[in-house]
Amino acid sequence: MTGVPPLVLVHGLWDTPRLFDPLSRALAGERDRLLVPFLPHSFGARRMIPLAEELGRAIDTAYGPEQMVDLLGFSMGGVIGRCWIQLLGGHHRTRRFISVASPQQGTLLAQVCPSWLLGGIAELKMGSPLIQRLNEDVRSLASVECLSLFTPIDQVVVPGWRGVLPVGKSRSLPATLHQFVLRDPRCLAVLRRELLRP
Repeated sequence: MTGVPPLVLVHGLWDTPRLFDPLSRALAGERDRLLVPFLPHSFGARRMIPLAEELGRAIDTAYGPEQMVDLLGFSMGGVIGRCWIQLLGGHHRTRRFISVASPQQGTLLAQVCPSWLLGGIAELKMGSPLIQRLNEDVRSLASVECLSLFTPIDQVVVPGWRGVLPVGKSRSLPATLHQFVLRDPRCLAVLRRELLRP
């Protein structure tokens, strides 16, 4: 796709870059400038901003400090990507941000996680200081085309509609469980259409 920026894919908790293998195959080389960094989460102990800093370094190393990018984040990866965009200046170089099954408004599942043990997961609690900080000032998202994709029966982002950014468009994916979103052919078809859109 001529003139389209590189695509950065950010995995979630307990995942590796291999999570995106089915999506890469679905794209069939039509978005061949892919960056899929490995961001180890230490079983949910690492917090979002240090992970976002690591993401930013990976993008700088791959493309330099000014190249525009598109960014897709799955699950916790969507919050990491959002932290980079909103809090670390990534909005200056992000054309499009696609959040997929990501707890952008927190999730009930994280409510029982203690901060001292699972600091990263605890930041995904509904009303956590990080979620509040991200939602208090969304002006840096104004220059980014944002899309939230969620599945209504998600058992990780609970309830599923909490996987929606406070700005931009949103749409429901075909009903499937969280761990199947990036393997379900119906969901992959939706992602392919969005990622190949000019």
